[in-house]
Amino acid sequence: MRRQLWADGLLAVVTLIWGSTFVLVKDVVEQVPVMTFLAARFATGGLVLALAVLLLRRWRGLTMRELGWGAIIGTALWAGYAFQTLGLQSTTASKAGFITGLSVVLVPVLGLFVLRHRPGLWAWLGIALATAGLGLLSLRLDERVDVNRGDLLVLGCAAAFATHIVLVARAGWADPLRLTTVQVIVAGLLNAISAVLSGQQVASMSQEVWASVVFLGVAATAVAFLVQVSVQRFTTATHTALIFTLEPVFAAIFGSWLDNDVLTLSGWIGAGLILTGMLVTELLPYLIRRNAAI
Repeated sequence: MRRQLWADGLLAVVTLIWGSTFVLVKDVVEQVPVMTFLAARFATGGLVLALAVLLLRRWRGLTMRELGWGAIIGTALWAGYAFQTLGLQSTTASKAGFITGLSVVLVPVLGLFVLRHRPGLWAWLGIALATAGLGLLSLRLDERVDVNRGDLLVLGCAAAFATHIVLVARAGWADPLRLTTVQVIVAGLLNAISAVLSGQQVASMSQEVWASVVFLGVAATAVAFLVQVSVQRFTTATHTALIFTLEPVFAAIFGSWLDNDVLTLSGWIGAGLILTGMLVTELLPYLIRRNAAI
């Protein structure tokens, strides 16, 4: 139990890093085409990871099985970003945030088939609370909610990110550094190909933009995904998905702090429900078992 709590805590730190970068990413993509930015970000992360593999001589144990799994996981990672980017062209950011967060529901469903893991009652309760919280945090309840093509594309993003989480859990046997390196490089290559096919030109980037890309490539890509792959084997895919629902909460907090975004009352209630869902899943089963043992 203690090892799982440590793993969940480190995944929460990863989510904090991702949530804190929303304002920075928003500024960068106003100056650089999205796919070009993603290609540069993942190329930077892939280069850092590849250097680590070479310096630590971890390449010696690389197998075709790790290459294959890394390529599949990297494709799922690329698909998540690609579907989200395409979907945002015809839907709102708030709806995209909510639909992306629905991966928390898809992960346990996929896990039943891929991992043969059946979440417990408290996990499902946490998922329900987190989903309701995502709705309050992301959606404008005073506006009409309809479904369009962009929403369906973002739903594909949610499915891709859910697949990524489940596949990382399934590949718990692999070396974390090698698996992370392969998936990040593959995602970078696919983003570069997407940029070319979509007609996005290689933009000249200022020193400030390059600094942002390097930070995002190292901290929010290389380090963050390496931590995820390293510690997710000590927790469940469902727990990982629940923890990742904290990303819009952190994004809203940092947006309010750094970009003067206003978090409404329903947003605060939604954030509270997400945190409650986390606590229900993490602590209640532990407390019940502890009291039963007394």
